Amino acid sequence: MDLGEINPVLLIASLMVAATPLLLAAIGELVVEKAGVLNLGVEGMMIVGAISGFAISVETGSPWLGFIAAAIGGAVLSLLFVLLTQFALANQVASGLALTLFGLGFSALLGQSYVGIKPPSMGDVHIPLISDIPVIGPILFQHDPILYVGIALTAAVWAVLKYTRVGLILRAVGENHDAAHALGYKVIKIRIMAILFGGACAGLGGAYISLIRVPQWTEGMTAGVGWIALALVVFASWKPWRALLGAYLFGGITVLQLNLQAAGVAIPVEYLAMSPYIITILVLVILSADKSSAPASLGRTFHASH
Repeated sequence: MDLGEINPVLLIASLMVAATPLLLAAIGELVVEKAGVLNLGVEGMMIVGAISGFAISVETGSPWLGFIAAAIGGAVLSLLFVLLTQFALANQVASGLALTLFGLGFSALLGQSYVGIKPPSMGDVHIPLISDIPVIGPILFQHDPILYVGIALTAAVWAVLKYTRVGLILRAVGENHDAAHALGYKVIKIRIMAILFGGACAGLGGAYISLIRVPQWTEGMTAGVGWIALALVVFASWKPWRALLGAYLFGGITVLQLNLQAAGVAIPVEYLAMSPYIITILVLVILSADKSSAPASLGRTFHASH
């Protein structure tokens, strides 16, 4: 065992990369839940985004087109959830689970011919002088563009929810959809837009895994990240900045356990592999005792005839 092999600068930089798909998915789901909708199909939308982004990136040679395709793929799959829950008025929990199962199967079918192929590389952002600062440069200023998109998206969602009329209406729909409807707001339309946004974010998160974090296609490669994203929204008390911190916490644990395995720590590999999920569950239990911040209409079906 040699813990000296673990480079703290590389560890923190890797932490940010590991956290990004989780952050993208969690921010999207946070907006969906703020609108009063519970979509458990995050994992399914992520894996469809992963194969959509991977396939388009390989076929066109452009990672940017791949990420755009991933966002569209996640949003299109979320349309299925829209049809089931907003028009057919099906149960949101059952519909979300069905979406995940469909996404996992559909992505496996689409990805059969892409196993073993390496996608084109996106490359890192390099800002002259700033990127070369010791310690700070490698940690903060030598990453791929999508990592910064995730942080910017978090800031944008926070600002919209807190300071804009759009955010106020979204929160009103999530708190009391009947009152929002009585005031003349189009509850179904607002929820559809939120669900599509959540699907696009989940698709981006999935593509980040297949194009940047693990640049290859493997069936089921999201490996539960969508479920962790769902848990993070609760852990974050539906607040964007807490979702960012939660994503970095989970990302840090994931990277640390990989580094400990590489350093030969005398703990069975299976226990180390389980650690991110166990610690996330513990944090969730400890910090999410206060349910008062949950949107009051979360998971409730809106009947337009009201």
